[in-house]
Amino acid sequence: MTARPLQNVTVLEMGTFITGPAAGMLLADLGANVIKIEQPGTGDPFRSFKGGLYSPHFQTYNRNKRSVTIDPKQPDDLALLDRLVESADVFIQNFRPGVADRLNVDAPRLQAINPRLIYASISGFGAEGPDRDRPAFDTVAQAASGFLRLLVNPEHPRVVGPAIADAMTGFYTALGILAALNERNATGKGRLVETSMFEAMCHFNLDDFTHLLSVDEVMGPYSRPHVSQSYVFECADGKWLALHMSSPPKFWENLATAVGRPDMLGLPAFESREARIAHYEDVVAFLAPIFATRDRAHWTAELTRLEVPNSEVRTSAEVLESDQAKVLGLEVRDPNGPHGEFRTIRSPLSFDGERMTEVTAPPVLGADDEELRASLAPWPTAPARAGAGA
Repeated sequence: MTARPLQNVTVLEMGTFITGPAAGMLLADLGANVIKIEQPGTGDPFRSFKGGLYSPHFQTYNRNKRSVTIDPKQPDDLALLDRLVESADVFIQNFRPGVADRLNVDAPRLQAINPRLIYASISGFGAEGPDRDRPAFDTVAQAASGFLRLLVNPEHPRVVGPAIADAMTGFYTALGILAALNERNATGKGRLVETSMFEAMCHFNLDDFTHLLSVDEVMGPYSRPHVSQSYVFECADGKWLALHMSSPPKFWENLATAVGRPDMLGLPAFESREARIAHYEDVVAFLAPIFATRDRAHWTAELTRLEVPNSEVRTSAEVLESDQAKVLGLEVRDPNGPHGEFRTIRSPLSFDGERMTEVTAPPVLGADDEELRASLAPWPTAPARAGAGA
């Protein structure tokens, strides 16, 4: 059984790359009927991969959707899009400012067709201001919001990690859409929901800004690990272990027992929380050689037995092999995907004990053209277009 709390909501997603598609996917995971509107022939640019149109990047953010090819620059296609808008609940686009107007899919025009429509617009830097027209991608948004600085090792500056800004902007957009849908239940009217990658990441970076605005402190990449007393150590087998020791004295007392050094809490660097924060590198220097003496499995078993907050620093493969992931059914599959079995990670949400247990593989380009046009008949059948279904 799969809970579908949004099963009566129809979403038109004119999204490309990550931000718009991520918002659409989050709604689709909750049961919404998400119709992905793509450019004939090429589709979402994220599709392109080794001469085909079904990349792993595309698969990540486009499950549980249908795909139709519509070129709004063509009068017949724009008329078809308008028919879809008439009965839709949500429209999502992540064009640069001004593009929606040029394509005739701007909010005023579509909401004139359907006043109940929730129109979600995602941009890089917002709809106004001197940076309005700047191109924005994930790393740009992370850097502009102050967040990237917190991830980069100053001694070896490199961009690391996944596309956090893209994904988080999709999350914030979905949240705004849900709020607007709830309000519409009372007012009967749609909303224009706007956000940008810049605004989303500034909010996601709230802890950094709060320290600045409350105590005039600019955080750095080591600020949170020092305060939260978080550590990563390499074990004898070359595998990594993470600790998050926080504040309770019992964590440190039990850690001292686990590493066989009950005397260490009497050392100046360990004698208090304040001391451990101030002497973070000394703490690391003391513990690192100890953890290097035994394999990771030994340490995780011992630390878990003593209730010291810890985890293996796992690869994605190790996560899926863990007993916890298996019990929770994190991996879901569609055995009938267009290119073979599709495997992914389910939504983390459960409703009354029901969780997402089924998934539909991301569609090939234009997979639902004929069905959609037939449902809106009388309407011309889809013309033959090169690249559809590739």
